[in-house]
Amino acid sequence: MAAPATEHVRNIVLVGQDGAGKTSLAEAMLHVSGRTPRMGTTHDGKSYLDYDDEEIRRKFTIGTSIAPIPYKDYKINLLDTSGHPDFIGDTLATMQAAEMALFVVDAVAGPQVMTTKLWREAEDMRLSRAVFINHIDRENADFDTAMALLHARFGSRLGPVTIPIGVDADFKGVIDVIRMKARYFEGGSERVEDIPADYADAAQAARDKLCDLVAEADDDLMMKYLDGEEQLTQEELESLLDKAIAQELFIPVFVGSTIIEQGIQGVMEDIATYFPHPRHHGRFRLANGEETLVDETGEPAAFVFKTVSDPFVGRLSFFKVISGVLEPGMELLNARTRKKERLGHLYVMMGKENTDVKSAKAGDIIVVPKLNETRTGDTLSKSGEVAIDPLPLPVPQYPVAIEAENKNDEDKLGTFLARAAENDPTLSISRSEETHQTVITAMGEAQVETLLARLKEQTGVTAKLVPVRIPYRETIRKKAEAQGRHKKQTGGAGQFGDCWLRIEPNPGGGYEFLDEVVGGRIPRGFIPAIDKGVQDAMAEGFLAGYPMEDIKCAVYDGSYHSVDSNEMAFKTAARIGFRAACEKADPILLEPMANLDVTVGEEYAGAVMGDISTRRGRIVGTDSNDAGETVIMVRVPYAEVVTYTKDLRAITRGSGSYSLSLEGYEPAPVDVTKKLVEAYQAARAAGN
Repeated sequence: MAAPATEHVRNIVLVGQDGAGKTSLAEAMLHVSGRTPRMGTTHDGKSYLDYDDEEIRRKFTIGTSIAPIPYKDYKINLLDTSGHPDFIGDTLATMQAAEMALFVVDAVAGPQVMTTKLWREAEDMRLSRAVFINHIDRENADFDTAMALLHARFGSRLGPVTIPIGVDADFKGVIDVIRMKARYFEGGSERVEDIPADYADAAQAARDKLCDLVAEADDDLMMKYLDGEEQLTQEELESLLDKAIAQELFIPVFVGSTIIEQGIQGVMEDIATYFPHPRHHGRFRLANGEETLVDETGEPAAFVFKTVSDPFVGRLSFFKVISGVLEPGMELLNARTRKKERLGHLYVMMGKENTDVKSAKAGDIIVVPKLNETRTGDTLSKSGEVAIDPLPLPVPQYPVAIEAENKNDEDKLGTFLARAAENDPTLSISRSEETHQTVITAMGEAQVETLLARLKEQTGVTAKLVPVRIPYRETIRKKAEAQGRHKKQTGGAGQFGDCWLRIEPNPGGGYEFLDEVVGGRIPRGFIPAIDKGVQDAMAEGFLAGYPMEDIKCAVYDGSYHSVDSNEMAFKTAARIGFRAACEKADPILLEPMANLDVTVGEEYAGAVMGDISTRRGRIVGTDSNDAGETVIMVRVPYAEVVTYTKDLRAITRGSGSYSLSLEGYEPAPVDVTKKLVEAYQAARAAGN
């Protein structure tokens, strides 16, 4: 496939709820265009685009696949994305590479949660939008109801450009409202006829709605149209459609069935004819605050919107060419690393199949292998001065701890996780020195399960998930004194250390150590050892093995032996004395607290507030955002909301979202303390 001119490229991202048929639409377009010899299907694992083992097993799209479709003199880059909330980061990053978002909606279910969420994201990105109502041949499908739901959810600027001829089992073709013709797809080809008489009124009503919206793209024609002087001619309508779509004055709605490939030919024709090309739409914000447009005459520059690690090919970088022309062998400078990268090959990808190409022009989407220093969100250019500002992606909030089942595989596990985090910005990996756990923070369970499956497949390493250890703390509420005395005689020189300690609460002051010894009762050289012994005891904890904080400790008396005393002896004595003092100082457990802002539709606010109360949370306040949603501000123990991602999805049917930040500690309730102390004592008794 020769490199198309910028004006002949169409970058269309397919978005919407899982199960609506995004991949099926792409597969149907590939087949109808002649790009593939058969219709790929997801349910039987024979999809060209959902080729990953996990996608085949789960029967839904996980990561973006590209379907480049040659249509007449055009190249349509279909970007098939996931509709699962755990993989929304990949979907959002892909949307930044497109000029048009084509929302696929099920004719029976209508627009669902992910459709609404992604619609708002597309609005914020100023992406042009269109809708394909799929599965119109299903039982209980109703086009009028589906349109009413779309209007109620997304406004009155949506208008059908195709309407169905029959519904449910009677569906047999579509009426092209733009050209006022009936279109039937049969036997691998399309038949175009006059509109059946019994659909003439419906077609004219749709045509009138179309003209009403499209006329707004031209002020002079709009005035004539409103004055009733004349209707839009066919030429005027077609000349204005691309402007109306690019300016978001009109959002076209298509209808059809991907399974029987009805309505597909018309979608491709209208994409090529009326959808915006990269120069008409595609303003990119630069990191310096300025903006740039796609420009074929500019310096070679490209933005990486996705990276994957292929076990056979290595790292693959998905590029949107911003300006100039890219060619194999070209050296570009990474704006982030300031390092040069050589483009060894340029690929056009179709699912997992790659084809070498000799060049890629501004506006096109290509894949470049083996750029080891380049990451998602990077910009490469000839000068290194072009830096696209990446779209802010959602912050992962679902933490789980991971361990290799075989300790000898820990290094392999660490290497794999680091590479996975480099490829996926919605995945973070951290190592807690306090809890000694490797923690994955992801968008949800499905993302973690997919990661584990790929770990096993690509490295042979089996890993297990364990609960994240909550970083509790311990402290004291009273002043207390105690003696720490360590004496050990084993023949010859022994060990002797003796110190008196006074401990007291030090709220917000951290740890303080005071030397109040007078008269040489303890030599100055042993005082640091006492300090170290106290700190070691605080790190071990007293009640349940958690670090202690906000304690002031003074050593004020003691004794020593001229031969048997040493630093180790006084360090041990300090540990003994500190623990003895803690017994009298009313030790308590502190639990970490979280500030939680939950955003939900008004209909779910009551259920969320009720759930928060069962988690010992306190409602700090409520507010509403620009979308009319309720924002509930909560102060809650962190242990109660570690897995809040899946719980909130269940309560709100996937529509709720939240942000969380840890801030401060508060005394834990008696029942929580008792449970943790008992678990700690049992673990010690078992030798753990």
